[in-house]
Amino acid sequence: MVDASHLPRILIVEDDEPMRRHLEGAVDGHRSLERIGSFGNVTDALAFLEATPPDVLVTDLGLPDGSGLEIIRALRKRAPEALALVVTVMGDEKSVIEAIQNGARGYLLKDEPVDAIGTSITSLLEGGSPISPAIARYLLTRVQADPTTEDGEAEPEKPSLSEREYEVLKLVAKGFRYPEIANFLDISTHTVTTYVRRIYGKLEVSSRGEAVYEAVNLGLLKLDE
Repeated sequence: MVDASHLPRILIVEDDEPMRRHLEGAVDGHRSLERIGSFGNVTDALAFLEATPPDVLVTDLGLPDGSGLEIIRALRKRAPEALALVVTVMGDEKSVIEAIQNGARGYLLKDEPVDAIGTSITSLLEGGSPISPAIARYLLTRVQADPTTEDGEAEPEKPSLSEREYEVLKLVAKGFRYPEIANFLDISTHTVTTYVRRIYGKLEVSSRGEAVYEAVNLGLLKLDE
């Protein structure tokens, strides 16, 4: 249980600097939350956590020197009552299940608005389990699997992406901005936007994080590509 004598203390772990600033803004702009640390790697986060355990850990999974799962496990040992919220682009089955099994109480894909992240943290503190719609849909599909395949899970239908759409999707997954993608592919930013809109439509998503999640889940994309 969070100590009512102080504001809930939040520790952020995210290696992408713009995204880390985004998360910091979500916490700093929320009057009922206090950011006590912000790091870009596992090593520094573990050292800080051991000395100053937070009430809520907000962490990415893919970090330069390891996995956010290491930090979640360390948090459970150091402060069992603390909560962990994953904010990541990794929406594949293995990552989702491992994070939940290791103690994550919430799982958000990146591209969430600042207000949504702050609200998700407070929801977590109030006993909720905030989760991105795409992840919720995946978990429901897993539970309600249509027993039409040998392993009991319905085989998802793969949308057809053109070669150029696939190239754009891979760059989107790597976190490049539209002008950078346009430069790489020697096309206009407007054309990139058009391709992204088509990709979102085919995957039936509305954000970068959900697009990457769906593409990985459908076997169209590997995160290490």
